[in-house]
Amino acid sequence: MLLHIIARGKIGRSPEAELTERYLKRINWPTRMTELPDKGGSPPEAASNSINVVLDERGKSLGSIEFARKLEGWRDTGRREARFWIGAADGHDTAVRDQADLLLSFGPATWPHMMVRAMLAEQLFRATSILANHPYHREG
Repeated sequence: MLLHIIARGKIGRSPEAELTERYLKRINWPTRMTELPDKGGSPPEAASNSINVVLDERGKSLGSIEFARKLEGWRDTGRREARFWIGAADGHDTAVRDQADLLLSFGPATWPHMMVRAMLAEQLFRATSILANHPYHREG
């Protein structure tokens, strides 16, 4: 299953971009990052049978194992792509939130979109590591 991050705004060359790229390279599943302008711009065409996860502070908070199990379930039921939508400074349009299969939150705080990319990339790496029984994740 392709893990596809679709993010509004340009991250450029920054520490957040380096951290995001570091985690994405460590994921053993196919990954892609697409940047869109803050407003407008057309997202890439979705693979058939894709899942849409919209990051939004009003969404559901999942622990790392629960998030891994979501990925596992989507993969095992034949989903070809999981698309993770990160908004710009003003968040998402209602239309984007309405098409979500899952609204996902990293808590009630508002996070800068550049940090959310790194946080999501790390959680994707952690989730795929959990599913591969890799020792990266430790429950305490």
